[in-house]
Amino acid sequence: MSVMTTTLRDFLKTLRLSGMLETLDARLTQAQQGELGHLDFLQVLCHDEITRREGVALERRLRKAKFEQQATLEGFDFNASPKLPAAQIRDLAALRWLHSGESVILFGPVRVGQTHVAQALGHQAVRQGANVRFAKTSRILAELAGGHADRTWDRRMRELIRPDLLILDDFAMRQLSASQADDLYELVSERQGRSLIITSNRAPSDWYPLFPNPVVAESLLDRLINSSHQVIMNGPSYRPNKRPKGPAEPPAK
Repeated sequence: MSVMTTTLRDFLKTLRLSGMLETLDARLTQAQQGELGHLDFLQVLCHDEITRREGVALERRLRKAKFEQQATLEGFDFNASPKLPAAQIRDLAALRWLHSGESVILFGPVRVGQTHVAQALGHQAVRQGANVRFAKTSRILAELAGGHADRTWDRRMRELIRPDLLILDDFAMRQLSASQADDLYELVSERQGRSLIITSNRAPSDWYPLFPNPVVAESLLDRLINSSHQVIMNGPSYRPNKRPKGPAEPPAK
């Protein structure tokens, strides 16, 4: 290794351009073989650094999203259920609703793939640079309840307001307490103009009786439902199709 190359490596380390360091030897070989001119060499090295930084940022956003699984629409088997609105879901993957601050409601029977599609749309948003948070609705309500107990409610609420997209999985599973209903009202109100994805096994019209205060229910749900893209997901269970296949059973005698 020449003194010049060693010095260049030291400079790149000082400038924290490790993406260039990782590919420097390969790019130097290309330059020495005449495949890259001076400007080409610099441009390719810069592109290597940009690619590395984009990859690091993507991984960081994926970790912060806290997905249960790295689900993607590319990995979703629409053929498993011809009744699913594949065209509507693929249209949502363009994320025009996210850029407009609108929301998405995915609802239908248990296990038809709402959670997979919700996380896949979230994954798509992360790939486009958005900050996303995924959580079970019960978990969110527990976090906010803990905030009331230890006086960190404001901080916890700010953390839920901050993401460009918040995914509330398994919404409206059971009757809400007055405190839970108030917390949901505050969360949705404070996120006005920021997108939500909600998955539920109940139709939105069936959510109202779960709120102890009809006024809170009307104010919250009318605002949420009327500004959301609603996707009815129906069909056979999707989860069995994702289970690994075991050894074949011996034929019956």
